[in-house]
Amino acid sequence: MDLRQVRKEYENRGLYEDDLASDPIDQFKIWYSEIEKVGYSEPNAMVLNTVDKNGSPSGRNVLLKEVREDGFVFFTNYESKKATDITTNEKVSLTFSWNELRRQVLVQGMAEKIPENESDEYWAMRPYESKIGSLVSNQSSMISTREELDTAFEIQELKWRGIEVPRPNHWGGYKVLPNLIEFWQGRQNRLHDRISYESTIEGWVFTRLSP
Repeated sequence: MDLRQVRKEYENRGLYEDDLASDPIDQFKIWYSEIEKVGYSEPNAMVLNTVDKNGSPSGRNVLLKEVREDGFVFFTNYESKKATDITTNEKVSLTFSWNELRRQVLVQGMAEKIPENESDEYWAMRPYESKIGSLVSNQSSMISTREELDTAFEIQELKWRGIEVPRPNHWGGYKVLPNLIEFWQGRQNRLHDRISYESTIEGWVFTRLSP
């Protein structure tokens, strides 16, 4: 498989300073709204990158569940590898790739647990089967067979049928508080637009970067 000749010419849609919001969270919301309108599948999917105690990076897809004035919220198992990494090193990055509009957003910042009552609130909104799945899955741990997982699900599904499933202590949310957010817009001739917002004492400051 030779990928050296695989190329895609990008459109001439630009990203100009005069059109940018002063706050990158607001700019993110604008882009997110636009990508929703073009029918992108799971626009809230993002790659969460963490670093473990040995300095080895890991990336995986997670779902953005809330955009707040001060950060980005996702939920997971607190005993998973990603959570263990965050306990060791709270510095993380998020990457959103929206190819339909030739766009990418990079977020760098610090991850912290959200309050338990906020995790409870989101847990209550989840589908019943998803709650059971979270009870059954010891995320990132080894299992012998798929049947073992399916059997555990069936047992728990029967146990809790018709009863409110409580949120387990090992499951909840994180908020990523950004210190850098970069917006990338594909352009022709590989002369892409890159605008980087950095958090300073005076507030957010954006600069244009060479592609």
